[in-house]
Amino acid sequence: MRFMGLLKADKDTERGSLPDEKLLAAMGAFFEEGVKSGVILSGEGLQPSSKGARVRYSGSKRTVIDGPFTESKELVAGYAIIQVKSRDAAIEWTRRFVTVDAPGRYRQESDCEIRQIFELEDFPVDPAEKPDGWRQVELRLRDGAGR
Repeated sequence: MRFMGLLKADKDTERGSLPDEKLLAAMGAFFEEGVKSGVILSGEGLQPSSKGARVRYSGSKRTVIDGPFTESKELVAGYAIIQVKSRDAAIEWTRRFVTVDAPGRYRQESDCEIRQIFELEDFPVDPAEKPDGWRQVELRLRDGAGR
C-alpha cells in the first residue's frame, strides 16, 4: 500500500525559512533510514506559495491565480510517498517524521495529513482491457523504475 503524507505549511514555511543544520541532519537520517528500508519512495519540501500558482476550473473557463495564497493552514509545505503494509504502519512512520520535525525545534505546530494512493488494481478494469499507457505505468512501478 502506498500513502502520501502532506506536511501542512505554516508562517515559517510560507516565508521560505529553512530548517537549521541540526534539523536538516535529523531529517536526512530519517529519510535515509526510510529509503534503505524500502518505505520512503520519495519526498520533497516545497517552495512557499508565493512562488506558485493555481489553475482554477469552472466549466470550460480556466483561471490562473498567482501565489501567495492567504489560507496557509490549507497549504502544503512538503510531501512524502511511502510504501507500507497497512494504514497503521503509515501512521507510525508519519508520527516518527512529525517527531523529527517536532514543535519547538523548528515549527510551533506540525500537521501532516496521510492519504492512501489508488493503485491500478483498485480500478475495475479487466487487465486484458487496460490501455497500453496503464500497462506501461504498471510495469514501471512493479520494476521499481517509477521511483
